Amino acid sequence: MALKIGDTAPDFVLKSSEKQDVRLSDYRGKNVVLLFFPLAFTGTCTTELCSVRDHKKEFEDVNAEVLAISVDSLFTLAKFKESLNLEFPLLSDFNKEVSALYGSLYDEFVLGMRGVSKRSAFVIDKNRVIQYAEVLDNAGEIPNFAAINETLNRLN
Repeated sequence: MALKIGDTAPDFVLKSSEKQDVRLSDYRGKNVVLLFFPLAFTGTCTTELCSVRDHKKEFEDVNAEVLAISVDSLFTLAKFKESLNLEFPLLSDFNKEVSALYGSLYDEFVLGMRGVSKRSAFVIDKNRVIQYAEVLDNAGEIPNFAAINETLNRLN
């Protein structure tokens, strides 16, 4: 079941590429942009996360933290993060629990792969209420960052 605007964002704990536990509740008091992406080292995912990296200041200006989640192992995510020089946490949902919780999991992706995160974006406010939700069925599309930024600006 997909989450929608107005829902309370479910808390979670996932391992980061630095092997640290990261909880959504660690970010209480900040706006969070929660991004799910299918697979590290693929074209559209690289484009999306590099765009976030390149617009880091815009997120900082509106007191927003970015967390990016995929079903890749934390070891793969560590290499991906290093290769792209990303400065925000990449979190491994290897067991697919958080992706499912957020309604962001393909039953079937491509080439017979199952259980891959759908490209999705959620803006979660300082009180853990979802203010923006976008779950894309087409992995070739990128979330609407203009709408995400509008939402973040409205929250400040």
